[in-house]
Amino acid sequence: MIELDILHIRILFALAMLGTATIIDIRSREISDFLWIVFGGISVVLLFFEPNIIEAAFGVGFSLIVAPLVLILWRFGLFGGADALGLIVLSALAPMATLTGSVVSPFSIVVNSALLSVSPMIFNFIRNSILVARKEDIFQDFDETTSKKIFAMFLGYRSKNPKYSFSLETQVGKKKRLNIALHHSDTAEYCTTPDTWVTPGLPFMIFILGGFIIQLFFGDVVLRLIGLT
Repeated sequence: MIELDILHIRILFALAMLGTATIIDIRSREISDFLWIVFGGISVVLLFFEPNIIEAAFGVGFSLIVAPLVLILWRFGLFGGADALGLIVLSALAPMATLTGSVVSPFSIVVNSALLSVSPMIFNFIRNSILVARKEDIFQDFDETTSKKIFAMFLGYRSKNPKYSFSLETQVGKKKRLNIALHHSDTAEYCTTPDTWVTPGLPFMIFILGGFIIQLFFGDVVLRLIGLT
């Protein structure tokens, strides 16, 4: 029979929360605050099952120093309010949880998630490069510099029927220009115009789940790379 200690119970609840949130995020891009309220309540209840409740409470409090950072990132539109709430509740539910024994910080999940979020850019560039190699004019009717086109190749792609994506185009006279300004995750409108250059509004919860799993089995990627763990 497998015996679970409080750490493993916290991890299981955290995975359940993130897994549920990820599925909802993929399907609708909207996550009800009720999910965070439920698991936030569970994080409080779990404190009473800790061998040392005072020490555990201090651990949760220290882990929650990530809260101001994620709220600032949310205000700047780098990810949605649900992502910010998810990271805050996760910090209370499974504070700095890892199975590696290596050092992690309250910011490790944010760092790991941010690194994972770069991967779609690489995929976009490879995808666009293949189209260019096939002699397809992916920037037809655009009046732009080569450097800006290359940048756009990382940010997005030309979509025939965009869904859950933000437009990278703007019209200047008869010519199209690339608009690579930051889109606020909570306020920007999704593009529905056919045959438009877009940047995908990817569900960041996927990267948070991935960042948490990496923390569990590898630790903090940056701290490991620079040899601090």
